[in-house]
Amino acid sequence: MSGSSADIGLVAFQGERGAFSEDAAVRFFGEVDTLPCPDFESVFRAVDEGRASRAVVPVENSVEGSVTAVNDLLLENDLVIVGEVMVKVAHCLIGRNSSGIDRIRRVYSHPQALGQCRRFLAKHPLWEKVPSFDTAGSVRMVRDRGLPDEAAIASRRAAEVYGMDILLENIQDSDDNCTRFFVLQKTQRLLDKGDKTSLVFATRSGPGALYEALGCFASRGINMTKVESRPRRGRAWEYAFFLDIDGHADEPNVADALADLVRRAVFVKVLGTYERAKPIDR
Repeated sequence: MSGSSADIGLVAFQGERGAFSEDAAVRFFGEVDTLPCPDFESVFRAVDEGRASRAVVPVENSVEGSVTAVNDLLLENDLVIVGEVMVKVAHCLIGRNSSGIDRIRRVYSHPQALGQCRRFLAKHPLWEKVPSFDTAGSVRMVRDRGLPDEAAIASRRAAEVYGMDILLENIQDSDDNCTRFFVLQKTQRLLDKGDKTSLVFATRSGPGALYEALGCFASRGINMTKVESRPRRGRAWEYAFFLDIDGHADEPNVADALADLVRRAVFVKVLGTYERAKPIDR
């Protein structure tokens, strides 16, 4: 993305410096000033309150699936998706070389990272697997605690940021492990350019309601690249459907489909129109 870091301003992300989300911000914007936040709610709030101009949040991992907390926040907040970026996830076991793997008894990382390294961790059944709020934060905690029997799972960048040693590389279960991130901004309008649109809607109850809603796009030859349901907070057994489609929201056939959906659904919210992410180098 073009523009200097001064033009872009602060980019908020969840976690500590060295987190994969910060990698995503750098991949999308280039070198940019970032604002670490303790949780996803804080990320959204930082942009909404003007303390950051953009946010980068994970929405989907190729191994562990969707980050449902982010989907819920996209529905509940008014930030607009202005881009997406893919980051290949290469997990490292990080600790101190002086300690060695044989002394490890406890491993910290984010639950998604622990899940993405299940096969590796299964080979070490005596290790205690401890979920933490962040991958990079786990590295910092292990460094600060200074215990020789503790290690963390995180990125190579996190090891460099906190001056720790990489004990093993590429311990993730899949070489195709990648995470999709959304870039968010507080704005009143969609981007003028884009070849992909994300939206969320809820259907009326009744037979065939979802079929008819999705038919608004299928009948016009619009490709749907993702469909996912989420429970609606405060509405037991009611669901919202998150949808990604090809095309800009202002293209005539897409705009026509959205108008048709509005007539059939309880509500429709277009989350953003943006350029499709560049493929990851293999």
